[in-house]
Amino acid sequence: MSIPGAIAILCVRCYQAVLSPMLGRTCRFHPSCSQYYILAVRKYGLCVGSWRGICRISRCHPWNPGGYDPP
Repeated sequence: MSIPGAIAILCVRCYQAVLSPMLGRTCRFHPSCSQYYILAVRKYGLCVGSWRGICRISRCHPWNPGGYDPP
């Protein structure tokens, strides 16, 4: 994994540890959107993984039924 990819994952891990507990469980999917982002960056690299993560977050809204959605 590249250094920028590792830094991006570290930022998401910090979000998971600090902000996510305060916001509560709001993600409609499994794995959660933040975990999906980490898996996508590991699988596809920083650019493609970030794009897939952004697309996933854009689908996470009250009108989407959610469910299981692997990267």
